[in-house]
Amino acid sequence: MAEKKYVMAIDQGTTGTRVMLFTYDGLPVKGGWAYHEHRQIYPRPGWVEHDPLEIWEKTKQCIKEVLEQTKINPREIAAIGVTNQRETTIIWDPKTGKPVYNAIVWQDRRTAKEIDYLREHYFKVIQGKSGLVPDCYFSSTKIWWILDNVSGVRERAKKGELLFGTIDTWIIWNLTKGSKDVLTPERYGAHVIDYSNASRTMIFNIHKLDWDDELLEIQGKIPREILPLPRPSSDKEVYGYTGPEVQELMGGVSIPVTGDAGDQQAALFGQVGFDVGDVKCTYGTGNFILLNTGEAPVPSKHNLLTTVYYSLEPKKAVYALEGSIFITGAAIQWLRDGLKLIEVSAEINPLAESASDTGGVYFVPAFVGLGAPYWDHYARGLIIGITRGTERKHIARATLEAIAYLTRDVIEAMKADTGRDITVLKADGGAAKSDFLLQFQADILNVRVVRPVVFETTSLGVAYLAGLAVGFWKSLDEVRKNWRMEKEFIPRMDEKTRERLYKGWKAAVQRALGWAKEVPWAYGYE
Repeated sequence: MAEKKYVMAIDQGTTGTRVMLFTYDGLPVKGGWAYHEHRQIYPRPGWVEHDPLEIWEKTKQCIKEVLEQTKINPREIAAIGVTNQRETTIIWDPKTGKPVYNAIVWQDRRTAKEIDYLREHYFKVIQGKSGLVPDCYFSSTKIWWILDNVSGVRERAKKGELLFGTIDTWIIWNLTKGSKDVLTPERYGAHVIDYSNASRTMIFNIHKLDWDDELLEIQGKIPREILPLPRPSSDKEVYGYTGPEVQELMGGVSIPVTGDAGDQQAALFGQVGFDVGDVKCTYGTGNFILLNTGEAPVPSKHNLLTTVYYSLEPKKAVYALEGSIFITGAAIQWLRDGLKLIEVSAEINPLAESASDTGGVYFVPAFVGLGAPYWDHYARGLIIGITRGTERKHIARATLEAIAYLTRDVIEAMKADTGRDITVLKADGGAAKSDFLLQFQADILNVRVVRPVVFETTSLGVAYLAGLAVGFWKSLDEVRKNWRMEKEFIPRMDEKTRERLYKGWKAAVQRALGWAKEVPWAYGYE
């Protein structure tokens, strides 16, 4: 029997899919990664969709390329973990494997009216049970929309003919499809979801760690028959083994699928955020800040989310406070693709650094509303303070500064909720490669910011979860030893400048709030 040397991580994100192989030391295998983007579909203003079949094809393509590039023996892979863009919603037919509708993405705003209704009538019920602030962001109203707007789906769902899942559920089901050894054999594959992803649906009771009948009823009468089986993030029982479709890519080898976590929870796990008070910020399409609060959920009084962080055993979890910021790195893509202000994303850093300040310009990137701590799905993007002297460099700098300001908004709420001072922020994600951004982040927070050697902490985190389930790593202490710092950023801005800049930011945000309510015809709300 081949020695187990590697763990495979599948990271299915908002813009693309990455597959990576990691060693026991928590390091990526040389050449052991592949990445492919998928299409972004915008049927109407505020609507965002993905093609689930395309995502699965890109996942298989990445697996195939990793094995071809490394030429490793698949028998040396101990386990597979899956991490994912959370909240994105798919309903499919398990007999055909085909979705009844495109995946509705977490960024999608089409259910704003349903959210207005829930906020008016059920805010406290939803927040108390799910830990979430009612918002279009989460899965429940996306399910509700599909049930009500795609012909025949509600009737078929009641009969148990269809399955719902977030992207992790979809990927795991496809990985294990046709395998004889899965937790849910009657559903043709492992139809499972880990507690962290389930806690992002708005129909999951984070205290009982199970689906909640009242939440299902008030959010469009969602049938229980379509829901996946909630499981720990690191599952010693094994969700399932890879089925014939994946075995074909792996020379007939069947590998256990044992790890699952939402991408932001996986990132904190990859940053070895195992102590209460540990906090990380992932600078990706959006910014997502998670703070470990331990084995009891901490209710937020400042518009943060109380969420499941991870679980290593059934019916027990570690919790986190989270601030979800919808658009940060995506604003850089908009400068590149929408405004054509830059040709490639990396150009933004030297351009921003060529300006000593923004010339009074602030950019609020509320393209799909604002998340924590504002939760205004009617907010829209705004660039303010423009004068005749405003140049490309000022807008570039304002874009990067906005990312740091939005992060401070969340950190301030976390400090208020927990009564804790935050002294270190661990940074990861694509935009965290920018030294300029992380230095400004340290300055505007007055907190030390550290960046790890291994940048793909989301993939690494779910690799750890999968490996822990099969004994590849024996304990959290073994995992903790793998973390290494690449660079740190020490605050150097004086307090007067820091607070003056932040005051200007708060004024700009106030002018962006509620805009789509003022002109609803422009956004399809009439």
